[in-house]
Amino acid sequence: MSKPPLSDAARSGQSSFDGDKARALIPQARLAGPMPWVLGIMVALTVLAAGAGLSLGNLVGDARTELSGGATIQILDADPASRAQQAQAAHEALQTMDIVAQSRLVPQDELDALLEPWLGESGDTETVPVPALIDVRLGGPADAQAIAALRERLADAAPDARVDAQSSWLQPVFKALASLQYLALALVLLLAVTSAAAVFLAARSALGNNRETIEIVHLLGGTDGQIAHLFQRAVMLDSILGGLGGLILGLVALLGLGYQFAALDSGMVASARLGWLDWILVGLIPILGVVLAVTTARYTVLSAVRKML
Repeated sequence: MSKPPLSDAARSGQSSFDGDKARALIPQARLAGPMPWVLGIMVALTVLAAGAGLSLGNLVGDARTELSGGATIQILDADPASRAQQAQAAHEALQTMDIVAQSRLVPQDELDALLEPWLGESGDTETVPVPALIDVRLGGPADAQAIAALRERLADAAPDARVDAQSSWLQPVFKALASLQYLALALVLLLAVTSAAAVFLAARSALGNNRETIEIVHLLGGTDGQIAHLFQRAVMLDSILGGLGGLILGLVALLGLGYQFAALDSGMVASARLGWLDWILVGLIPILGVVLAVTTARYTVLSAVRKML
């Protein structure tokens, strides 16, 4: 009948509970328990949530930057001749304004192409009047003051003109994307709390399974810190293995999703890519997971041992 590890350690005169002999007091089997698998799943989900949140942030930031100085002018006149005249007059008036960096009168052919998916190739723009459009780029942000200045300048040249900041059209979309960002952040925090709870339960279970050994180690001179260190090391190795596996799985999923979205060939979707700083933040997730797991295990063991002994 084999003797427990403690008997071998005690007979060898071991007085310091450090090193490989001390770690043999509490059996540890890599990947044998659920801890590395649970942490791996948590890290993979956290990588996905963080990557999605960072991508949405980049998308919103690029869209706001692109549209911040843009304004659109519509000439809402049912008469084609009057509409064309007002559009030309408005375009010329815009050229004289200091706040306007660039203005472009959108050609009718381009408008027809934009409306073709809805009206069809044989769409009758005379039956369905299409406003004339002028794309304006301002030297600064298209704020309320700039929009008011444009409206005042066009009041005489194009009385049927309607001036809108381009960013105002997508404001509901920006709010929805911001909500998704907060949701991703909440999910990351929830996964962190869940991971800490899993480590807490695993540490408590390990303490219960090794209670008698811990009591004898303490009687032989082992300190609370040395006992906690044994469990810390076990949790650290489990969290490193699980974190690496979860990181690989999460990165594969992120790259796969990125490839699918890139295939959409949409300018707005393309801006949702991750930058080098974003990849660094994603790569830090398993490291932070290891720190969280080790810290949770240490304080859990110290608290339990002090109550136990």
